[in-house]
Amino acid sequence: METFNFNELKYNEQGLIPVVVQSFETKEVLMLAYMNEEALKRTLETKMGTYFSRSRQELWQKGETSGNVQYVKRLSYDCDADTLLLEVIQEGVACHTGEMSCFHRVILEDQGDSQPKDLLSDLYQTIVHRKNNPIEGSYTNYLFNKGLDKILKKVGEETAEVIIASKNQSASETIYEISDLVYHTLVLMVNQGIHLDEIKKELQSRQQKKK
Repeated sequence: METFNFNELKYNEQGLIPVVVQSFETKEVLMLAYMNEEALKRTLETKMGTYFSRSRQELWQKGETSGNVQYVKRLSYDCDADTLLLEVIQEGVACHTGEMSCFHRVILEDQGDSQPKDLLSDLYQTIVHRKNNPIEGSYTNYLFNKGLDKILKKVGEETAEVIIASKNQSASETIYEISDLVYHTLVLMVNQGIHLDEIKKELQSRQQKKK
């Protein structure tokens, strides 16, 4: 990639440019922040989401105190060069309220025209949210509290259930058990800090090798 020319960007009178922060995995818009040139350079150097606080008038790295850091995967800018798009792997939640996205207050949602969601990514993010925001009585939190051995035991049990259901020639039972296996595998991934995009990259790499 060619060296980026910072002069191409159009900052406002305060020397700031808005940054739309988006989940690299789910494409959900997580937050809106601002960068000055120093924050942008810091983000490019560290590959961590770093912004400029208009209220405190200083740089801040997302997750410095909360631990909900953002690992930068892609940075681009729009056709007018006055807005940045930052695609990140969000560790934990993006919003200080405990919600995954700062944009959780829905004004209008036309379900009839809604596009199909990436259910796997949504489920992964739900498990991440539950891990960071425990709820009493949650089965997901029960698994995390019991630890790795319990999670592995469940993955093994569900694998066996898939085999049994398949041997029984029951499509509905097999679908049910595969769904259980997928869920518990995602719990294992979250517990081990493995992101969905890492699995996707591995599968893409294997696909390319077979061509």
